[in-house]
Amino acid sequence: MTTSQKTVRTCANGHSYMKSSDCPTCPICEQERKPDTGFLSLLSAPARRALEHNGITTLEQLASYSEKEILKFHGMGPASMPKLRAALNEKGLSFKNE
Repeated sequence: MTTSQKTVRTCANGHSYMKSSDCPTCPICEQERKPDTGFLSLLSAPARRALEHNGITTLEQLASYSEKEILKFHGMGPASMPKLRAALNEKGLSFKNE
């Protein structure tokens, strides 16, 4: 089994971090961007970015999509769906029926 070699990188904001993948995302910048409250704060960084990239920043916007549509977003996985369902349910909303 081979292991990926980690390299030191520096992001545009000057943060130094170690990374073994080709992913250009700085983990320090990602942590600073993470909301403290709201449904987006419950999600992993890839899932949060997937929603934001598709213009979804409110539960009302999320409710206009079906679960299948959300799962097609790059970075969104099935582990995030229970959190999203619960957040919608708490506000009396749900995913769009197909």
